[in-house]
Amino acid sequence: MYAGLEEWPEPPIDGDEASTLIGSLERQRATFAWKAGGLNAQDLQVSVGASAITLGGLLKHLALVEDYHFSVRLLGREPSAPFNAIDWESDATWDWSWAPHDTPEALYELWQTNVDRSRRSVAEALANGGLDQRMAQVWPDGRAPSLRRTFVDLIEEYARHVGHADLIRESIDGVVGEDPPGVHDQ
Repeated sequence: MYAGLEEWPEPPIDGDEASTLIGSLERQRATFAWKAGGLNAQDLQVSVGASAITLGGLLKHLALVEDYHFSVRLLGREPSAPFNAIDWESDATWDWSWAPHDTPEALYELWQTNVDRSRRSVAEALANGGLDQRMAQVWPDGRAPSLRRTFVDLIEEYARHVGHADLIRESIDGVVGEDPPGVHDQ
């Protein structure tokens, strides 16, 4: 999932708004990939305390979040597989409860595929309306948030779950920190 230290993403120091938002989201994605990466099926099902959250569940949840925000909400597309086959009325916790049935390879691929699709969707949206572009899917009150607001929401979503991933990963093998070793050691 994580290619290496030479590719560690950072938001630009003096970039424009779109580059800064994209850079911030990419940093959160990379941190999550580092925290969830390289684990076996048993490790991906570890939870901490009374929480049901696992790294496997987070991989599936964040794959859903990517698809929902940058494909369904932003561009008005139908949910992709496996999200299009879920009965949300009867199984609202599917991402936490179904992850034990998936292999690590399937979970990593599902997340990465949806991240890659999101990147393409964002590039399309930025080319066709920029950060002011409104989401195709409106909120229940009829308002349509901008792509700018959606970036902020996704950065917040990832940051919250990176915190969960940090605690879970520490309980598995002691890996802690904001960045992988070597990223900011110079």
